Amino acid sequence: MHVQEWLDSVPAAAVYAVVGLVIGLESLGIPLPGEIILVSAALMSSQHEGIDPVILGACASFGAIVGDSIGYAIGRKGGRPLLAWLGKKFPKHFSEGHIATAERSFEKWGMWAVFFGRFVALLRIFAGPLAGVLRMPYWKFLIANVFGGILWAGGTTAVIYYVGVVAESWLKRFSWLGLVAAVVIGLTSMLIVKRKAKQAQADRQEAEPVPAGD
Repeated sequence: MHVQEWLDSVPAAAVYAVVGLVIGLESLGIPLPGEIILVSAALMSSQHEGIDPVILGACASFGAIVGDSIGYAIGRKGGRPLLAWLGKKFPKHFSEGHIATAERSFEKWGMWAVFFGRFVALLRIFAGPLAGVLRMPYWKFLIANVFGGILWAGGTTAVIYYVGVVAESWLKRFSWLGLVAAVVIGLTSMLIVKRKAKQAQADRQEAEPVPAGD
């Protein structure tokens, strides 16, 4: 079943909970499709009166911030052995190359890596645990985490919601335009056919021989 179809089959409260939970677990360091879930739910909110985009964005932001904070705490306590363990469990996402790339980003950009990392799938998974492993001061991490989480989750929800509203509006206009066009084409075709039929009848009458004696 498609993600949006599944979300559409559950109550609104469950949608909010699933979005917050999946994004929270992804931010914690578990590779899950948080962005796909959020985009699908935001698009659904533009077509479904029961899903409030404001509440959806708030739940997504809350999940992102809390998940990142838990990931930070786990990374700070587990240290580099945690990264090695994650590399064995999730080699596709936590390979040595990916970890090295993320570390270089953190060393170069510091708290900005946490902020902008929210918008990059790979860094979104790494940000919390890696910031803890590298012993980034928590107040710096928290500021970047809160602003990044709100901007990413809330911004994504708002953009997708309005795109969905505009798209639906255009589709409705297109359906009306299509109906009008179909009627116009139908009437025009009918008039052309009638005109051609009259013309053909007139041509036949002209071609018929005139009876003798007239």
